[in-house]
Amino acid sequence: MKKRVYTLLVEHFKNWGITHVFGIPGKSISPLMLELESYGIEYVLGRHEAGSGFEASGYALAKKTMGIAIGTSGPGGTNLITAAGQAKEFQLPVLFITGQPSMQETGRALSQDSSQFGADLVKMFEPVTLFSARIERGDLLYLYLKHALEKACTGEKGPVHLCIPFDVLMEEVEPFYLPLPDHISPVVSRDIDKAVKLLNEAKKPVLFLGKGAVMSDAYPQLRTIAEHWGIPVMTTPGGKGAFPTNHPLYLGGYGLGGSKHATAYMKSGIDLMIVVGSKLCDMSLSGFTADMEPEKVLQFEYDLKFAGKTIQAPTQIILGDIHSNLTQLIVQSGAAARETEMLAGRAEAAAAASAMESMESASASALSAGTAFRSLRAALPKDAVLFGDAGSHSFHAVQNFEIIEPGTFYFDEVFIAMGAAIGYAIGAKIAMQDRPVVCVTGDGCIMMHGTEISTAVNHGIPVIFFVLNNGRLDMVEKGMSYNTGRSVGAVYERPLDVSLFAQSMGASAYRCETGSEIENAVQFALRSSTTTVIEVMVDPQEIPPILTRLLSLD
Repeated sequence: MKKRVYTLLVEHFKNWGITHVFGIPGKSISPLMLELESYGIEYVLGRHEAGSGFEASGYALAKKTMGIAIGTSGPGGTNLITAAGQAKEFQLPVLFITGQPSMQETGRALSQDSSQFGADLVKMFEPVTLFSARIERGDLLYLYLKHALEKACTGEKGPVHLCIPFDVLMEEVEPFYLPLPDHISPVVSRDIDKAVKLLNEAKKPVLFLGKGAVMSDAYPQLRTIAEHWGIPVMTTPGGKGAFPTNHPLYLGGYGLGGSKHATAYMKSGIDLMIVVGSKLCDMSLSGFTADMEPEKVLQFEYDLKFAGKTIQAPTQIILGDIHSNLTQLIVQSGAAARETEMLAGRAEAAAAASAMESMESASASALSAGTAFRSLRAALPKDAVLFGDAGSHSFHAVQNFEIIEPGTFYFDEVFIAMGAAIGYAIGAKIAMQDRPVVCVTGDGCIMMHGTEISTAVNHGIPVIFFVLNNGRLDMVEKGMSYNTGRSVGAVYERPLDVSLFAQSMGASAYRCETGSEIENAVQFALRSSTTTVIEVMVDPQEIPPILTRLLSLD
C-alpha cells in the first residue's frame, strides 16, 4: 500500500530513534508537524529557526545520531542557514528540511517562493551543507534521502538539506526504509607507519589538539599517545575539551585564551608538532611567530582542504577518520598509557593560577571572569557538559575552567555563530537528561538568541545558562580599542537586565556579583528541575585573553 511522503519521512525518524524534532511551523511543512504528533515524536517549537537549527545540532552531538530541523519556505528556510553553517563546522549530521509552496505552480508568482524563481534555498544551503537538493517528485524521495544520509553520516559528517514542496509532501509513493548508514567502514590511512617513525624520532614534540580531536571522541587514544611518548599537550580554543587540564603533560591552551607556558614551550625549539583535528586557523594560532615554527608537522585530519596550508614546515598528513587512525597508530606502535612526571611548565602554571586567584580575591572591587569560572568549576560535578558561545566569556572559560573529564567542553573558534551555544545546550540536554548541561554565554549572545530560553522553559528542559554580563560586546569592544585606540558601536547605552529577561520567560534567575553567590546559585540550579539563568556581573573593564588577534587598518 502506498504512503504519503510526509508519513514515510516521519516513519524514518521514528525508526532512527529520533525522539525530538526542532523547528517553527508554516503552511508548506504543516503535514510533517501533524504526523510527528501522530507518531509520538515531540516537536520542539523554537522561537527562531536558527535557534531550532542549533537545538537540532546539539541533540545530534549529544545523542550521537541524526538531528532534524524543519523550517517553512522562504524566510523560514533562510533563517536556518546560519545553524547549518555552524553544524558543518562541528561535523554534525543534521537534516534540514525546508518547504516550498507548490512544485506544480513553480514559475508563477508565489508567496515565500523557495524555488529557482524566488529565494532559491537549494543554492543558498549548498555552501553550508554537504548535500542540498529539491525533491521535485515523490518518487525521487528514496534516492535523494539516500544521498543525504550517506553524506551526513559517513566520513567527515555534516549537515544536509532537502527542500520538499507542499504538493510533493502530499504525494503517495511506494513505501521503503533507509537505515542510518553504519555499514560503511571509516577511512584508515596507509601512512600510519610514517607517523610512528616521526614520533619515535622526535626529540622535542608537542601534541596540538583542535576541535576535531573533541569531535572524534578519541580521548583514550590521545592520552595513550601523549603518555607513551611523553609528549606535552596543548589545546586550541575548540580543542579545550579533548584532554584533562589537570594531567601532568598538559601545558595549557594555545591561541586565544591560551597560556604563557604553552607559548614559551612553542618558542623552545619544537622538532615535531603533532596536529590533531585543527585547521590551524587564525584564532587557533593567534600570536604564532616565526620562532615557534616546528621542524616538521604530523597532521591528522579528515579533509585535505586546509591541511599543510598554514605552517610552512614539511608536513606529513594522515588523512581519514581521526579516531580510527589514532587507534591504528597505537596498535602499530604498541603504545601504552603510563605514568608521567608533571612538566615544569604545568607546575608553574598551577602555582601562578593559585597566586592570581588570591590576588583577585584580596584586591578586586568587581568580579573577574576568572573568578567566575573557577567558582563555576567548584560547584559543578566533573561530568557536567559545557557549551561555549561566541565571545570573550568563552575565551575566559578556555583559560580558567578546568577540564576534569574529557568530552565535557564544546566550543568553536572557526564559524563562531553568536547565540549558537544557547540552542546547542537545549538540544544536548534533551539527549543527556542524566547530566548537567551548562551554556556559557554573554549578554550580547543573549540578545541574539536568548528567547530560546523560553523554548527550554516551555518544554521543561533544565539547562543552566551561565551569562556573563558587562554591558557590551566585549570581544569586539576590547579588540577594537586595543588595536585602534577607540571602539564604535560595541557598548550598550542601556544594558540588558538578564535576570528580569529570564524571569519574564518563566526561568528561575539569579544575579551574582561574588564567587560565593555563583557557587550557591549553581547548587540551587543543580537541584532544580527547571530552566535556570545565572547572571554574572563581571568587571566591564577587565581585559579578555583575546588581544593577540590583531586588527590592522593599513
